[in-house]
Amino acid sequence: MVTVISLGGSIVAPGSVDTDFLKGFASLIRSFIQADGRQFIFVVGGGGPARSWQNAYREVSGAAVDNDEADWIGIMATRLNAQLVKAVFSDCCKQDVVTDPTQAQPLTGSVLVAAGWKPGFSTDFDAVLLAEKFGADSVINLSNIEKVYTADPAKDKNAKPIDKISWADFRVMVGDEWVPGKNSPFDPVASRHAEKIGLKVICAAGKNLENLKNLLSGKDFIGTSIGCD
Repeated sequence: MVTVISLGGSIVAPGSVDTDFLKGFASLIRSFIQADGRQFIFVVGGGGPARSWQNAYREVSGAAVDNDEADWIGIMATRLNAQLVKAVFSDCCKQDVVTDPTQAQPLTGSVLVAAGWKPGFSTDFDAVLLAEKFGADSVINLSNIEKVYTADPAKDKNAKPIDKISWADFRVMVGDEWVPGKNSPFDPVASRHAEKIGLKVICAAGKNLENLKNLLSGKDFIGTSIGCD
């Protein structure tokens, strides 16, 4: 079984590249590859570079902002980050970075790396499509948040962390519309398709590598499971 991880750009490159995280993450993933021959698909987000360049475009263009153009800027950032992750796993990843999940070929190594595809959604949706294509029953969504909350805890002191939530309830929270650069625990477009195909998504803090180890080992972990009725 292939493990699909939506690797948030916010942990790969929150501003500049977090090399300490990448070193630790690569070491952890290699330990699972060596222990049981596990295969991984990483779908890498745009992070700080995507937001910076999109904000620059918005500032220059003002009211003339085109969402597709903003999306393409973010997509290019995901491809830069993904190329870096592929290079880090160069001994395990022999295939080019996937930029169209519908055309992904069977894994020839232990790791496959993917990036943004086209406007209209985030890399979360690409991860869902790849999970569907490769027969995974879940996507691990790693970002800079430990759990999904009932509201933005930075804005609402009464926001509560959630351990498990159904797709129906989660989608009420995030809505159905995608806006380039949208800050959501999981992309609304991806959520709609994940619900349709019965896919579970686990949201967890990517930089807590001990927690990720527990998650990958089937042990108790800190995070939110979406798609649990």
